[in-house]
Amino acid sequence: MRHHFRHMGPNPMQPVPEVWTGRATNRMQWVLAGAGAACLALGVKLAVDGNWTTGVAALAMAVIGCVAAGLMMLYGTLAFVHVEVRVDREAVEVRCGHMGLPRRRIPLDQVVGADFDPKVTPHQWGGWGCRWRPEKGTAVVVRRGEALVVALSDGKSFTVTVDDAEFAVRVIRERIRGMRPGSVSPT
Repeated sequence: MRHHFRHMGPNPMQPVPEVWTGRATNRMQWVLAGAGAACLALGVKLAVDGNWTTGVAALAMAVIGCVAAGLMMLYGTLAFVHVEVRVDREAVEVRCGHMGLPRRRIPLDQVVGADFDPKVTPHQWGGWGCRWRPEKGTAVVVRRGEALVVALSDGKSFTVTVDDAEFAVRVIRERIRGMRPGSVSPT
């Protein structure tokens, strides 16, 4: 896992980019993906080398169980090996894993604020991945460390662990400030 302990904050003189992108990675989840691949391989080995003349039901259940567990572990870990966050003039978009699924797009007109949380852990959310807690909202947690917390107009919040989350907060705040009536949009 890669952790950044540089909480000096973004440079206030640095201009806000047209499109901000951030990413967070958790290399430890490759170990879990390996375990999923091992379960899948065990299911295939049981199917090929198993003695199908005796105990067909038990062997079929073992094969199906190993293959299903292996596929679920592979998807569950590979989908959350990394997360990418993109903030433009219209939305905050979060994509997980290599295929970009699951994905969440939050239009900026539904965002009322953004905050920086320097220390989010999977333990706070009940593990890695897409999480929901009634008292906290929803989150995408791929590693511990800094996170972007987006306050939504419906009173809920969305948290995502991402590198340079403090600068993402600044970008979002500038964007929503520019959307308010009577405010001057930054150029």
